[in-house]
Amino acid sequence: MGSVIRIGISGWRYAGWRGSFYPAGLPQRRELEHAASRLGTIEVNGTFYSLQRPSSFRRWRAEVGDGFVFAVKGSRFITHLKRLTDIATPLANFFAQGVLELGPTLGPVLWQLPARQSFEPEQLEAFLRRLPRTTGAAAELAAGHDDRLAADRVALVAERPEQPLRHALEVRHESFRSPAFCDLAREHQVAIVVSDGAGHWPVWEEVTTDLCYVRLHGDTELYASGYTDEALDRWAEKVRGWAETADVVVYFDNDAKGHAPFDAERLAARLT
Repeated sequence: MGSVIRIGISGWRYAGWRGSFYPAGLPQRRELEHAASRLGTIEVNGTFYSLQRPSSFRRWRAEVGDGFVFAVKGSRFITHLKRLTDIATPLANFFAQGVLELGPTLGPVLWQLPARQSFEPEQLEAFLRRLPRTTGAAAELAAGHDDRLAADRVALVAERPEQPLRHALEVRHESFRSPAFCDLAREHQVAIVVSDGAGHWPVWEEVTTDLCYVRLHGDTELYASGYTDEALDRWAEKVRGWAETADVVVYFDNDAKGHAPFDAERLAARLT
């Protein structure tokens, strides 16, 4: 069975997309349905900022078609506030909030570290070791949630406990450019995110597991500029190369001026 390539966007609810990517008059409640009809994957960004409700995950799953995949962004409480330390309960809360309600549409979990966080091998290894590798393991971990989540705001059952759960780590500090970091990622089967940030942070292109996770934040202007035909040609060539050994997901995060969904479609067309 060959590798799978999915191209999508980071988030889907942007007012500036209404009347362009989203047809005029399209109800907001149908925006995810529309985006999923044109793209193969979307990052759920709301989970980065706050805990969501199981009902939200169930609704999102119901609004996409077969074969669609959500990536879920890990909580900034874990990555930015706790800085990966003392996170047993926050990690349980993250997986208890309803992530498992996505069922077969649940794809990789993205963990984005703050730009000022440097490479601390022991701290990082302890974090990577905690990450569940199946939805069944995530359900077991979620059972340790605390009372931040009321009884009606938890979902603790894995529909298919054996379903693999893959993780990707986005780092933005030059100190991670170390063989020891890549070795850790390989040992724990975690993808190092290929993060294009218009020159604002280093770019890694190491494939460390059977997943290659790419985030395109803007070609020349962070979160704002679109990608030229020449740039998309280059990224398409890279994706084809990565797909020789791994599944590839690509998310466009240049949403500020509405380029993301159209750039995603243009890249997908090059790879069809």
